[in-house]
Amino acid sequence: MVKEIEKTGLPVVHICTVVPISQTVGANRIVPAVAIPHPLGNPSLSLAEEQKLRRGIVEKALMAMTTAVEEQTVFE
Repeated sequence: MVKEIEKTGLPVVHICTVVPISQTVGANRIVPAVAIPHPLGNPSLSLAEEQKLRRGIVEKALMAMTTAVEEQTVFE
């Protein structure tokens, strides 16, 4: 579905826990997430640390969305 949305001209960022799966389905902009049970967080962190972690992932995704790519790119 990611590739179909991008065909319309809308950039898509795939935040995922298993990067090879995103690569297999053809996502162009891939941002690795934390872990399968908690992709955008870590319940073992303090509230402030978890908010910082989440903000970092979202900021990375926004940066990826505004980056022109010619091939699959993983934004570490």
